[in-house]
Amino acid sequence: MILDLLFPNRCIHCNTIIGSELLVCDLCFNQIHFTHYDYFENNPIKEKCRLLFPVENTFALIQFEEESLSRQIIHELKYRSRKKTGKILADWTVERLDFKDEKPDLLVSVPLHPKKLKERGYNQLHLFTETLSEFYKIPFDHQLIKRNHYSKAQALKDKKHRLEAVNTFSITQPVTGKHILLIDDVFTTGNTVSSIAWEILNAGNNKVSVLVMALDV
Repeated sequence: MILDLLFPNRCIHCNTIIGSELLVCDLCFNQIHFTHYDYFENNPIKEKCRLLFPVENTFALIQFEEESLSRQIIHELKYRSRKKTGKILADWTVERLDFKDEKPDLLVSVPLHPKKLKERGYNQLHLFTETLSEFYKIPFDHQLIKRNHYSKAQALKDKKHRLEAVNTFSITQPVTGKHILLIDDVFTTGNTVSSIAWEILNAGNNKVSVLVMALDV
């Protein structure tokens, strides 16, 4: 309580004092560009994925534009130790995503290399995934996919190096006959999710759908 008085939570965009469970104030919330994509219908992320691998359904929560509040939110989560942002983004997702009667069997998030995990202190996707798991009653597995190589952040790579992901990931245990929802933070080239998707598809009679926090347009 005393810490809340001395160091109140503030909107990451305009610095207005807000509730401890919030990320932005009401005025700034209206500046966030939500995609409003339909998970089951054609949308820009589904079109991009289909050029790379067989995909069932896709959803992106927000647009990841240059110099936007959406980009600032993702950077708060990934680079500024605002781990709770993952839960807030998950709460926004469940307000907009309805699986109807076709829920996936398993939630799997893109893993960090152990060295990167140690540097950052947390995987920015874990709390997001766990919050979705609790709400939708779908199990998650943070260990199914292993990242084999350490690399610098995608945001720091040029486009050529973003396209290099051969043998980056591997499956750690047998999995077959599952519909897996693959979760990532930002979809840019689709290289990361494609690399993992093919590992899942080649492991057995599996299907893959994709959910990302943001789509880089």
